[in-house]
Amino acid sequence: MTVSADALPVFTPDLPINAARLWRSLMEMAAIGATPKGGNRRLALSDEDKAGRDLFVTWCRAAGCSVTVDAVGNIVARRAGTDPALPPVVIGSHLDTQPTGGRFDGVFGVLAGLEVIRTLNDAGIATRHPVEVVSWTNEEGARFSPPMMGSGVYTGEFTLQEILDKVGQDGARLGDELERIGYRGTADPTDHPMAAYFEAHIEQGPVLEDCGLPIGVVTGAQGQRWYEVTVTGREAHAGPTPMRLRKDALVGAARLVEAVRQVALDHGEDACGTVGILDVSPHSRNVIPGQCFLTADLRHPDMEVLGRMDAALRARAGDIGTALGLDVAVRDFWQFPSTAFDATLIGRVRASAEARGFAHRDIVSGAGHDAVYLARKVPTAMIFIPCEGGISHNERENIVPDHGAQGCAVLFDAVLDTAGRA
Repeated sequence: MTVSADALPVFTPDLPINAARLWRSLMEMAAIGATPKGGNRRLALSDEDKAGRDLFVTWCRAAGCSVTVDAVGNIVARRAGTDPALPPVVIGSHLDTQPTGGRFDGVFGVLAGLEVIRTLNDAGIATRHPVEVVSWTNEEGARFSPPMMGSGVYTGEFTLQEILDKVGQDGARLGDELERIGYRGTADPTDHPMAAYFEAHIEQGPVLEDCGLPIGVVTGAQGQRWYEVTVTGREAHAGPTPMRLRKDALVGAARLVEAVRQVALDHGEDACGTVGILDVSPHSRNVIPGQCFLTADLRHPDMEVLGRMDAALRARAGDIGTALGLDVAVRDFWQFPSTAFDATLIGRVRASAEARGFAHRDIVSGAGHDAVYLARKVPTAMIFIPCEGGISHNERENIVPDHGAQGCAVLFDAVLDTAGRA
């Protein structure tokens, strides 16, 4: 059943969180950068991102949290624990969106974390460990690429300086934009010990909805390999040049698009292959394209299989070049390995879902998340809730309000169990 994202949640008495407050917060944040089709556009470090950050900081301070911002713009809201010597239990995600993004990707995890803190306050519960909520900078990688920059700097995947020097699609330098919106802090992003990290997120796929389940217990994430491919042929007049004598770069690119799809199909149902960008030069109606640029994205939870997919793609690129007389250059752009999350934290997520009677299943994340980087440094777990039709990175992205409340309740239990009652 389709439920409007503007519908009020059904109140479930045994949920520890305030479902209506969580929903109101989601809708207030969604008003910032709202698009005509009901989605969101809060590109990283844009004016809209600044407004979303400002609102989040205001809410966190109102909840009694101290707020710090580090040198890459990660926002950390801290609720003190009774033992200041203990590292924090951290909840995180992101507030930035795709250019035509939805209202829940990333933001649900941040505001579910805030709701955990608000609920601890309401119940007068003190925890031994501090509890923190982090909004990571530029998870999406839409304006500035690659994605997951804030968490990547924290875990040492990137250096601070290389990220500050990144230039966006609009020509802006990331470090300058942090300064412009007032979110370049002074804290060292890498110097922040954590006891554990939790991230709640919409699934961004159709599995949970297809199974009729409100909770996904995320056991890990797929490995990913991203490529940039340049196909070079020869520009020529579209009329006088016979078909047999052409070196048409777009024909080669079209065959490579199909090759990416076929490589994924050849490696089982867990494999994914996508071409997301295709640029044609010289982009003229009556000129045979001389060069094409495209991106390729291969994913699989088994790194050995992903390696075979990589080899197959490169072999097919070579075959296409030979057959058509083209140069096909495949360049590695970005990659990270498949990731297993922490068994103890996974067990706490699963135990909460079972204790509350929420139907659930184990699931592997097909998308990259800040949690994937965090897992390299900190014990990590994720919680998924369904999104309607499996649609994400789209203005139609939507969730059932009760699913948001249930996911937040599981998050609350797992965090409290980890942080410990004082």
